[in-house]
Amino acid sequence: MTPDQGPSLDDRLARFSARGSGGQLSPLASVGGWRGVAETLIPGLVFTLVFTLGGSLMPAVLSALAVGAVFTAARLLQRQPLAQALSGLVGVGICAVFAARSGRAQDFFLPGLIINAVYLVLMLVSVAVRWPAAGLLFGFLRGEGTGWRSEPARLRQYSAATIPLAVLFAVRLAVKAPLYFSGSVAELGVLNAVLGVPAFALALWIGWLMSRPRA
Repeated sequence: MTPDQGPSLDDRLARFSARGSGGQLSPLASVGGWRGVAETLIPGLVFTLVFTLGGSLMPAVLSALAVGAVFTAARLLQRQPLAQALSGLVGVGICAVFAARSGRAQDFFLPGLIINAVYLVLMLVSVAVRWPAAGLLFGFLRGEGTGWRSEPARLRQYSAATIPLAVLFAVRLAVKAPLYFSGSVAELGVLNAVLGVPAFALALWIGWLMSRPRA
């Protein structure tokens, strides 16, 4: 995962199975609980803080990697699956490589921008081809499979429920791309936290409510 986007799409799909009582989606569980939130937000915030205070790129990059390594070590000590333990460190590492190779601090956030653009296109295409992403995700959780596609009302519901996710990705790009091109690292770091995992959980929850089966 990256500090911008949080868990990968595969991680999110696995975590969507964590639901609250009554078969309801748990927004917190969908992003890995408080631990998942911390692992996603803290490396990027540490990078931003160290760079803003010191003005030097490499200490900021190494600090973010160190935080990611600590989280990874904690998961390994708890004997969690290796892929799950390493996913966060790999994401931070990718961001660090982008920044270190270019020598520009704002490139630490470039992978997240790219992922946002890809996700936005996927959301819009899924609606256009009548396989809305929300239907594929929530239909699995609700035990509907893909049978909802044969019901025009459910297809419309799931198409509409995909829009909050598309809007989130579009807002991230619209707000953060100008900051990236202007080299505003501190602002990028803050917006990563504001528009990152918490906003994603909220978009999921809105889509879940919008696609509730009607009595």
